[in-house]
Amino acid sequence: MIVDFLAGNPLLTLFVVVGGGFLAGRVRLGGFGLGVAGVLFTGIALGALDARLALPDIVYLLGLGLFVYTMGLSAGPGFVRSLRRTGLRWNAFATAAIAAVAAVVAALSWLLDLGPAKGAGFFTGVLTNTPALAGVVERLSGGPDANLPVVAYSMAYPVSVLACLVSIGVLQRVWRVDHAAEARAAGLADHPIHTATARVRRPVSVTEVVRATGGRAVVGRVAHAGALTVAEPGLLLQPGDRVTIVGERDAIADATSMVGETAADRLDTDRSRLDVRRVFVSDPDLVGRRLEDLGLARRFGATVTRVRRGDADSVADLDTVLELGDRVRVLAPPARMREVSRFFGDSYKDLGEVDIASLSLGLALGLLLGAVSLPLPGGGGLSLGFAGGPLVAGLVLGARRRTGPLVWQLPSNVNWSLRQMGLVLFLAGIGTRAGPSFVRTAATADGVMLVVAAFAVCVLASAGLLWLGHRVLRWPMGVATGVLAAVHTQPATLGYAVEQSDNELPERAYAAVYPTAMILKILLAQLLLTIL
Repeated sequence: MIVDFLAGNPLLTLFVVVGGGFLAGRVRLGGFGLGVAGVLFTGIALGALDARLALPDIVYLLGLGLFVYTMGLSAGPGFVRSLRRTGLRWNAFATAAIAAVAAVVAALSWLLDLGPAKGAGFFTGVLTNTPALAGVVERLSGGPDANLPVVAYSMAYPVSVLACLVSIGVLQRVWRVDHAAEARAAGLADHPIHTATARVRRPVSVTEVVRATGGRAVVGRVAHAGALTVAEPGLLLQPGDRVTIVGERDAIADATSMVGETAADRLDTDRSRLDVRRVFVSDPDLVGRRLEDLGLARRFGATVTRVRRGDADSVADLDTVLELGDRVRVLAPPARMREVSRFFGDSYKDLGEVDIASLSLGLALGLLLGAVSLPLPGGGGLSLGFAGGPLVAGLVLGARRRTGPLVWQLPSNVNWSLRQMGLVLFLAGIGTRAGPSFVRTAATADGVMLVVAAFAVCVLASAGLLWLGHRVLRWPMGVATGVLAAVHTQPATLGYAVEQSDNELPERAYAAVYPTAMILKILLAQLLLTIL
C-alpha cells in the first residue's frame, strides 16, 4: 500500500529519500559516518523495494549539472593561482596516482571478470567520485547494464572512505608526525589579525610598507599635524606622524621597525573622526575589481583593511580582488559611512538571490561542452558529458569572475546551497534506480569480492601515496593528506585530515588538486568503459 502510494508520487519519494538519507548520514560508528552519501544508500534501499520507485532521469541530471558547475565556479580562482606555484607538482603527482589506480582496477576487472560496466563503476567507487560515476551512467543510459556501475560504486564507496581514514590515522602515528612544526615551517601557525599604533621616525611611503611585508600588513589611519585621515596609496609618511598598522603580529613588528617605533597611545580607540564597520559586498558591479581600482580614498576618504571571505579573515591590500559575499572592514569618516555602505551594496538579502541568467547560461555552455565527443581508435568516443562539461565551464568562468555585465560567480552561501541541493538530487536519483540490482549483487559472492577488493586497493593506494609524498618527496604530512583527499575528491577524508593536522595545509593541497582529479577521473572512467 505504502509502496503503491510512493510509486504514484515521485516528488514525495524524492523528499523521503533525501530526508531519510541525511538522517542516516548523521549516524557515526567509531567516528565514521556516511554523510551526504547516506542519501545514496537510502535511495538504494527504497528502490530495492520496487522498481517503480525509481525517480525520473531529470532528477539526477539536473542535480549533477548544478553540483559540478557550482563546484567549478568556487574552485576556479584558487585552481588557476595554484598552477603558478607548487600546485603544478601536486597535480602531476595526483595525475600519476589516479592513472596507477586506473591501471590496477583495469587489471582486477580482467582477472575477476567484472565486465566494462562493473569495472568502470568499481573505479569510481574506489576513488569515491560521484561525477565520474555519472559520466559512466550517462554513457550506458537506456542499456541493460545501466545500473551495474552504481552497484559496483555502492559496494566500493564506504570501504574506500574507511581505508583512507585508516591509512592517515595509522601512518601519522607510526611516523610520529609533528603537525604543529609543519604548520610553523609553512607559515601557517594561527596568527589572528591585530591592530597596533606606530610613530614614524623616517620618511617612507604607505606602498613601501605594504610591499615590504608582502601584503601581510597595511597602514590604516594616519595622524598628521593634528588631522586624522586614512592612508592613501602612495602617501609619504613624515617623521612625527602616527599610524595604525593592521596585520599579523610578526608583520606588524616588521612594518613598525620599518617606519619607526611602537607608540604608547592607540589611534584606533578614537572613533569620532574615523569609524570602522563591516560591510557586505553585494553590488555585482564590484565583482572582479581590485581595491586599488575603486578609489575609495579619493571618493569617500575611506579604505579597506580586512576582508572576510567565508570564515577566513585576511589583510586587504590594493591587489585584493572582490567577490560577492565578501565582508570588508571599512575605515571611513562617520559622516561618509552610509555612502560607503551603499557603494558596496551591504545587502544580505541581495546576497541570497541567484542571478538566473548567468547561472543558466553558464550551465548551458557546460552542457554544450560536455556534448562534444572526441573519437577513439577502434570506434566510440570520449566526452566530458553531463559531469565534466559543466565542471570545466565552471572552472573557466569562475576564474574569470565576470564577462561584461554577466557576473558568473555566486555568493558563497548561494553556491554552497545549490551545490548541496544538486548533489542530493543526483544521489537520490541514481540510488532509487540502482536499488534492485544492488540487492541482487550484495547477497552474492561477487558483492563480497567487490568490497574486499575495494578495501585492499584503497589501502595500498592511500598508504603508497602518503609514503611517497611525505617520506620520499618530503612534503608536510598535511600536504600529503590533502592530495590524498583530492585524489579521492572526498570531503570526508579532507575533514579528517584537517582535524588531524589542525592547520590549512590539507585544504590548500585539496583545492589545488581537486579540479584536475575530478576531470581526470571522469575521463578515465569512460575510457575504462571503452577498453574493458
